[in-house]
Amino acid sequence: QVQLVESGGGLVQAGGSLRLSCAASGSIFSINAMGWYRQAPGKQRELVASISSGGGTNYADSVKGRFTISRDSAKNTVYLQMNSLKPEDTAVYYCNAGGVHTRTGIATYWGQGTQVTVSS
Repeated sequence: QVQLVESGGGLVQAGGSLRLSCAASGSIFSINAMGWYRQAPGKQRELVASISSGGGTNYADSVKGRFTISRDSAKNTVYLQMNSLKPEDTAVYYCNAGGVHTRTGIATYWGQGTQVTVSS
């Protein structure tokens, strides 16, 4: 059984910073891509940033230049450094791990979500 455990959310003033972490645990052979999604009230879940096993990154236009995704493959952990936060960044942030290879096969997993609230 694979679990993704997120941490680092909270309340911050506009212009501030937060760092999210997500650690995958279980009998994992390898993970292809890891990423962060977010969902604000009344809106669809959207991709914030992703990083491949080779280190290639992809960002939503709304966070480019402010957020940085990184990964420690040895620890099966992904990070999201969020700077210059805006009230519109307020959402529940979900960790995603795709192409997770275990002895039972390959699947995608989600974390439970962590709340990020940015006050104006």
